[in-house]
Amino acid sequence: MDIVIREICENDYAEVLLLWNNELGSHTVNAANISGRFERMNKDENYKTYVALFESKVVGCITVVQTMALEYEIGYLKINGFAVKESFQNKGIGTKLLKYVENFALERGLTYLILNSGFQRTQSHDFYESKGFDKLSYCFTKKVLAPDNLM
Repeated sequence: MDIVIREICENDYAEVLLLWNNELGSHTVNAANISGRFERMNKDENYKTYVALFESKVVGCITVVQTMALEYEIGYLKINGFAVKESFQNKGIGTKLLKYVENFALERGLTYLILNSGFQRTQSHDFYESKGFDKLSYCFTKKVLAPDNLM
């Protein structure tokens, strides 16, 4: 299977949106706001989104950001989103995307990749562990509301 991995371009946005919503079940991003989000991310060199193409169609994507943290001298690469179209899973595409961003991290002198994954995504956890990721922590989230929105 001939898979091409490259940086995202505007023509990919609609396909990435479908992939994101179908595979990750996230519907907070829609056609009305995806272009603006990618444009803002593309202006900041710390953000990168790569797509995996099969016959010129998006079948996978991975979004990363270089970020700083006290425990890492020059920071680390955080995987913010990672999806492969269900009909293309278990064909090595996810592995190729991860290897691509590992090489990107090394080019920047970074030695750690970090990602979060929902509790329900047990098959994904097995995949990450098979690629050398360790489970080290929980991720906690909290929506911050303005004081007049609090009950």
